[in-house]
Amino acid sequence: MKRMGLILSALLAAAACTNAFAAEPVAQVRVTFDRQHILVRDAKGYADVSAQRRITVDDPARIASVSKLVTTLGVMRLVEQGKLNLDEDVSQQLGWPLRNPAFPDTPITLRMLLSHTSSLTDNAGYWDVALNENLRDLAGNPKAWDNAHAPGTWFRYTNLNFPVVASVMERASGERFDRLMQRLVLRPLGLHACFNWSGCDAATIARGVVLYDAAGKPQKDDLHGKALDCPVIAARDGSCDLSTWVAGRNGTLFSPQGGLRISVIDLARIGQLLLNEGRVGKTQFLAPKSIQTMLASHWRYDGHDGDIGEMDEPQRGSFFCSYGYATQQLGQGDGKSCRDDLFGDHRLHVGHSGNAYGLLSGVWIDPQAGTGVAYFATGVENAASGAHSAFSAIEESLATGR
Repeated sequence: MKRMGLILSALLAAAACTNAFAAEPVAQVRVTFDRQHILVRDAKGYADVSAQRRITVDDPARIASVSKLVTTLGVMRLVEQGKLNLDEDVSQQLGWPLRNPAFPDTPITLRMLLSHTSSLTDNAGYWDVALNENLRDLAGNPKAWDNAHAPGTWFRYTNLNFPVVASVMERASGERFDRLMQRLVLRPLGLHACFNWSGCDAATIARGVVLYDAAGKPQKDDLHGKALDCPVIAARDGSCDLSTWVAGRNGTLFSPQGGLRISVIDLARIGQLLLNEGRVGKTQFLAPKSIQTMLASHWRYDGHDGDIGEMDEPQRGSFFCSYGYATQQLGQGDGKSCRDDLFGDHRLHVGHSGNAYGLLSGVWIDPQAGTGVAYFATGVENAASGAHSAFSAIEESLATGR
């Protein structure tokens, strides 16, 4: 009996160790910054477990919905150039009518798309549109729309908004989204970043972070140091001929809603851009007014004017309490029905969170203090497990450093 007890104790101890290991992220990376300097750099775990490659702050990961914030920097540059208008009916740029069938007389604008008040939903999909398919057909699916709320009246966090935004950008510029973002944003800011790995050099691709789920299984970017054969979802016949691209036909191709590959060091530079109101060194990349417009709240939950959780992530909590143009304003919720106080300090923090394929990410600035933080973790559960918010415990830890 004593021997059986010892064996049982050993098994329980082993199980506890296994569970503890499973609870640890595969990788976690964190950088803090002020307006001019990187303050703290911290990286733990593996960028690639099979290769035993340790993670660094310079390794790019698919950063998920933080991509929306970076895409919006490109939008605002086109607005400043007079090629886009935030209040214009986007149908005029698309060349076809984008309308909620339940509200056919209500125009949809970039302001609505950027603030997730367009009345589009993700119920018709957005993640599996092939190279030879058309965004217009997806928008023509009745499931793509909220027929209970008119455009401009209701907040619903919807990934599909950003493929529409990308299509509008392509039509306004005549350039493919991935190349346009390189020209407008990524290269001018000196970032080693790209959408769907298109435009990243071989050295950057070789440092790519593999995304793992909470069980440690690879989910995305298990590249083994090599570029993707096809950076988009191939045509249904398996071909990948990007010369067939037509401006505005399919804004989903390079994942403007979540496909940016970027390191936390480069995310910190985005945060510094926001803190400095659009200035990079001596260069004014965007006008202060454009940055202020992005960071301002354009919708705030009043208890009955939006869906404050993530519709395609029901396990995530209710933390969309205030939203600008691809920016979240934290610390604006009531702490009960809407719990967005990620930092637990009741202060205003502005930025964006991301989650996909076992990765959780964020870049946040404290405008009053002039400081910020950028982070991501891989191999983690996407759950509302935080102590003082509806974010996860690991996000609270990475945000605060505690």
